[in-house]
Amino acid sequence: MDNKSAYESIDHYISHFPPEVREILRTLRKVIRDAAPDAKEKISYQMPTFEQQGNLVHFAAYKNHIGFYPGANGIHEFQPELAGYKGAKGSVQFPIDKPLPYELIRRIVQFRIVDNRRRAEAKTAKQKSKK
Repeated sequence: MDNKSAYESIDHYISHFPPEVREILRTLRKVIRDAAPDAKEKISYQMPTFEQQGNLVHFAAYKNHIGFYPGANGIHEFQPELAGYKGAKGSVQFPIDKPLPYELIRRIVQFRIVDNRRRAEAKTAKQKSKK
């Protein structure tokens, strides 16, 4: 797509890919939605994003992989299980020609919900202690 800023929704984002990639993205979205039923969907950084007390996870499709972005804490917490994949501090690349580890993704999303809740509670407690 020429104008990436034109993504209006996750459905719109997914619609720009070939059928086999759309199927992967739809399944990934469902896994995230099932793990985080209270999360809000949006487009952020030109990627499908799930938000609950802050960003939970982002994902994006590329030519050879699906990028999954659970942040540095999400990667660190599951490092042993993610060791077989390329990645960086806050991201992992799942090869597009292999099945995605949906159960692992579900657990990462659930971890991120708890992590975000803990961070929000700590921030609230800090603000209250300043008063």
